[in-house]
Amino acid sequence: MEITLLGSGDAIGTPKIGCACETCTSARDRGWSRLRSSILVSAGGKNILIDTSPDLRQQLLLAGSPRIDAVIWTHGHYDHFIGYGEFYRVQGMPPVYAAPGVLDYCSRFFRFLPFEKVAIEPYSAFDLMGVEVTLFEMNHPSASTYGVRIDAGDVSVASTSDTRRDVCQRSMDLMGGVDLLFVDAMAPAGYSIYKHMNYPEACSLARETGAADFRCIHMSHLVLPGTPHAGRDMESFHL
Repeated sequence: MEITLLGSGDAIGTPKIGCACETCTSARDRGWSRLRSSILVSAGGKNILIDTSPDLRQQLLLAGSPRIDAVIWTHGHYDHFIGYGEFYRVQGMPPVYAAPGVLDYCSRFFRFLPFEKVAIEPYSAFDLMGVEVTLFEMNHPSASTYGVRIDAGDVSVASTSDTRRDVCQRSMDLMGGVDLLFVDAMAPAGYSIYKHMNYPEACSLARETGAADFRCIHMSHLVLPGTPHAGRDMESFHL
C-alpha cells in the first residue's frame, strides 16, 4: 500500500493570502505550500481518496494524474469535500462513501452531478476495492466528523480528520497501534483552538495510540516548516 499526503494545510492553506509572517514569506520565496486536506491511498491497482479538497485539481496533477476509483468524505466542511467537482469531464465521477449525515449534506452541493452514494455506518468495517475501511467518530463541534482506518493485509493506516484532543475510547482503540497515523495539528504550542488540536496535543494523542509513526496535518501557517513529524505535501509512504 502506498499513501500520498496530497495536502497538509488547514482551510486557509499556506501561504495565507496577504500574510507576511515567517512561514508564509518562506513559502512564497522558496515555492513550497501547504495545500488543503486530501490523502491518496493506492493499493491493489486502485486509488482511493480521503477527502476532496478545494486544491484537488492541482494535487492530482502533481501526483501524476491518477484515476480515482473511490472517495471517502470525513465531514461536511468545504475544505474537505468541495473539490469533488474537479472530476467533472475528467473521468467518471467516482463513488463516494461517507457516514449517512455527511453523505447527505455534502451531496446537496453536487446535485448537478450523477454519482454513486454509499452510506456507511461508523465502526462497521467494510471492503472497499480490496482494503478494509472503518469510519470512527471524532470530536469537531459542531460538525459530525469521522476518522478513517484502512487495513491492507497486515498494514494499517489511520487519519483523525479534524478533531479536538478529547476523543472517545472506542475511536482511540481503532487508532491503536497503526503503522501510520495522520493527526490534526492546526496550531503550535500556546494556542488553544476549540475545534482542533494544537501541535503538543496532536503529538500526545499520536503517542497515546501507540502508532509506529505519525504525521501532523491540517496545519495552519502558524506551524513552522521543519517542525518534527510535520507532514509535507506530496510526501509518500510505502507500507
